[in-house]
Amino acid sequence: MFAARTDWLLAPNRLSQQIEERRRQGLAVLDLTESNPTRCGFEAGKEILQAFDDPRSLVYEPDPRGLLRAREAVCGYYAERGTSVNPEQIFLTTSTSEAYSYAFRLLLDPGDKVLLPQPSYPLFDFLAGLNDLEVVSYPLQYDRKWSIDPEIAEKFLGSGAKAIVVVHPNNPTGSYIASSELAFMVACCQQNQAALIADEVFADYAFEPGGRQVSSHAAVADVLTLTLSGLSKISALPQMKLGWLVVNGPPKLLGVALGRLEVIADTYLSVSAPLAHALPKLLERSKAAQPKIMERLRRNLGRVDQAVRSCPNLSRLETEGGWYAILKVPATASDEDWAVDLLANEGVLVHPGHFYDFPEDGYLVISLLTGEEILEEGMARILARVGKTR
Repeated sequence: MFAARTDWLLAPNRLSQQIEERRRQGLAVLDLTESNPTRCGFEAGKEILQAFDDPRSLVYEPDPRGLLRAREAVCGYYAERGTSVNPEQIFLTTSTSEAYSYAFRLLLDPGDKVLLPQPSYPLFDFLAGLNDLEVVSYPLQYDRKWSIDPEIAEKFLGSGAKAIVVVHPNNPTGSYIASSELAFMVACCQQNQAALIADEVFADYAFEPGGRQVSSHAAVADVLTLTLSGLSKISALPQMKLGWLVVNGPPKLLGVALGRLEVIADTYLSVSAPLAHALPKLLERSKAAQPKIMERLRRNLGRVDQAVRSCPNLSRLETEGGWYAILKVPATASDEDWAVDLLANEGVLVHPGHFYDFPEDGYLVISLLTGEEILEEGMARILARVGKTR
């Protein structure tokens, strides 16, 4: 009586079982995977609540795209980053996950293919599955930095997919889309009559701003382009559940897309008036929150590097931005074995690489948003364990 799309394997994996066992025994866990800013010392102060003290929130003014005042604030966010966006191009959503659903419903029919980067965040597979789509992965390769190899990717990009997803920067690799890579993706979209979906939720967290990366995909107009972002990362406010979708492209395609998205959005009208009216002030919080987060990220990245320098069996893969770091460990066991072993014997929680579809073993993922003392102690314990490997 249930839909096949929800026939997931719901049994806990070995790592989850080990977490529950430690908690049952009252044993501490050094969690190096924590990426919730409200639990990492970046919780919002009570002044955030003042943003909701707006009598206009008592009036119902439905707008499929979201309240104009809120969309103008999003335009201001992009203008500060050198990208011009019109309020009519913007659709507010309750999250980037909902924005993905809007994009998938606009572009793809059940059974159509969507291209997703590998490795990347596991949520995308669930979002594609809930929209009855077939996932085709195109590989990111690592050679002192992460990149899209056109020769390898071309066979995947010619698979008949109607949409290509890029993540800028990718989670967990921290790799931004370079200008040359964007040109390649645009050419593939044009050749295959596909749309480009760009996830930019971590875009503001570059360790070295500028450089090779694209400023924002919201300015891409050569192909139909849908750019996603939101408050969760920009203002470190995941509890506010507000995201958006910016649409750009050739005029004829853009006009059709905006009209169809308006019907999709009008069907849900999901963003509440209090949140929409508060958006300008909530976006303003990013100016105070982001420097503090970047300071934590950089310090923790330095701690990781200091630790790995003392252990020949351990290294860190290069990252350009985002909240995560990837550790390379000996492939003497599976990533899951490594993660379970570290938790069982050292009380340290990390994510195995296979959570993110790494194609081979030897990778562990940690969050750089973790409290500094926790990360330092956790890295010391990882070193102690990895150092014993022959």
